[in-house]
Amino acid sequence: MEVYHFYSGGKDSSLAAYILRQLGYEVKLITINFGVLDSWKYAKETAEALGFPHEVIFLDREILEEAAEMCIRDSHPSNAIQFIHERALEEVAKLEHVERISDGTRRDDRVPFLDQRKTRSLEDRFNVQYIRPLLGLGYKTIRELTEKLFVVELKESEKLEKSDYEVELRHLLRERGIDPLTIFPKRHLQSRVLGWKKEKAHL
Repeated sequence: MEVYHFYSGGKDSSLAAYILRQLGYEVKLITINFGVLDSWKYAKETAEALGFPHEVIFLDREILEEAAEMCIRDSHPSNAIQFIHERALEEVAKLEHVERISDGTRRDDRVPFLDQRKTRSLEDRFNVQYIRPLLGLGYKTIRELTEKLFVVELKESEKLEKSDYEVELRHLLRERGIDPLTIFPKRHLQSRVLGWKKEKAHL
């Protein structure tokens, strides 16, 4: 049972990948990129450290451009990140060989997050299974599990080498002469997994 798992290299998507593999899925990690930066390489490095196959899927830059316009219009990134994630899920779900898609969204997430209506719509329109292993887990539980399993680097978003949607979105805003910190939170910590904490933790 092959599942295409959206992967940024962070602790949430890494924990979700681990759970999927424990459940018996053949997990293929995928990182979305728009060709603006090679930020996908950080997720690839983490995927290799954890022993998962990894693929970069390049989407049309127009999606990122539209998200940047949303950021500017809203003076906030939430709608833009949600838009990118929904479009990314759709673009991967429509690929002929994809039957299952997954991500690391969790119970407490607000963005990106698909509610029940959007989840059913995605599955029905593209005839896929949308799997979210962390959906019943809260922040404290995820922190406990990831601290047990992974070596995690925690830094402010602007300083962390990461592979999520924000990286290219922030860069595009800078190209337009806009300081991302006028739109994104000024103090926001994010994580990147560097490897297994214990050599046999992934067995």
